[in-house]
Amino acid sequence: MSRFPLATSSWDAAERAALQRVIDSDRFTMGPEVAAFEADFARYTGSRHAVMVNSGSSANLAMVAALRYTRNDDLRLMPGDEVIVPAVSWSTTYFPLYQYGLHLKFVDIDARTLNYDLRALEAAVSDSTRAIMAVNLLGNPNDFDAIRAIIGRRRIVLIEDNCESMGASFGGRQCGTFGVMGTFSTFFSHHISTMEGGVVVTDDEELYHILLALRAHGWTRNLPRKNRLTGIKGDDPFEESFRFVLPGYNLRPLEMSGALGVEQVRKLPALIAGRRDNGRLWQQAMADHPLFRIQHETGQSSWFGFALVLRPGCGLTRREVLARFASLGFETRPIVSGNFARNPVLAMMPHSVHDRMINADEIDQNGFFIGNHHYDMREAIEIVARFRGPAAS
Repeated sequence: MSRFPLATSSWDAAERAALQRVIDSDRFTMGPEVAAFEADFARYTGSRHAVMVNSGSSANLAMVAALRYTRNDDLRLMPGDEVIVPAVSWSTTYFPLYQYGLHLKFVDIDARTLNYDLRALEAAVSDSTRAIMAVNLLGNPNDFDAIRAIIGRRRIVLIEDNCESMGASFGGRQCGTFGVMGTFSTFFSHHISTMEGGVVVTDDEELYHILLALRAHGWTRNLPRKNRLTGIKGDDPFEESFRFVLPGYNLRPLEMSGALGVEQVRKLPALIAGRRDNGRLWQQAMADHPLFRIQHETGQSSWFGFALVLRPGCGLTRREVLARFASLGFETRPIVSGNFARNPVLAMMPHSVHDRMINADEIDQNGFFIGNHHYDMREAIEIVARFRGPAAS
């Protein structure tokens, strides 16, 4: 075990009691615990609807699929449509877009925020652009005022991958709610943990009903009687039990995950507050560090982790720094995927790259991140702030 790991637990007796509650109920597949968590999570984010699935990756898949099957011409995405994506994100930000036949256009990130380079984004938007995927990286919100101004009156759908940024906000509004849909992850290393899990939120009732069907085989069983997908559902439960209306999946979460979510979302404000306290200390300690540049906060970050980028000409290699950090007890990772457009899998995916990826390449070669948590990280922050090189630290 690392002294300063990337992921730690925020569970206590409440989560263990929740698991026992499910065991005692003898109901393990998706049911009332999942529904209760969905209601609580929708309330937390200020959304009309929340749909829990089995991972954040599945949440992205369901979100993209819902835009394929909506009847709303202003929202529907069809094969060949262009979707703008940031050069830095996790693999399953991109894969569902490819799997639904969409054309990915990669845009560079901003060196400070690690989110979209807004000037590059504005230049990348074309008459072919039908959607923008906004990814809030490592807890940090995008500048949604700027993105909305770029979209203007154009027929462009905004969707959000907020899997790393639960609890982040911009202008007093929860991230994940600026797009027509937004996704979240509740994997162990994220802000709350339901073991595995994810959530899609939306205010659009039709998309909500599509998500309900897509999550469970594409059938009508989980739809309300009056719904925006089939109209009026039949009264015969036997006939409706295996009535399939969409080419769906099995993305259903377990009842244990729902029960854990109920307990975790109660703690979420305090968990985010603890991470933000650490974030303030981090910014103060690292503001003028001679070796490292840190992520610049936009809005209110929920500080998933602490990104570090070696300054040009510092005389150190990332390999040397990572070795020393490991000896000091830090678990480290690349900044998400680095420049994803450099991955071999892109040879299989129709895509284009807008202009040069200068900043994405820089963090690909010289960036990494360490963990942040809900508890006091002062010791770790002080060690990094004193770091001056492999021999001197």
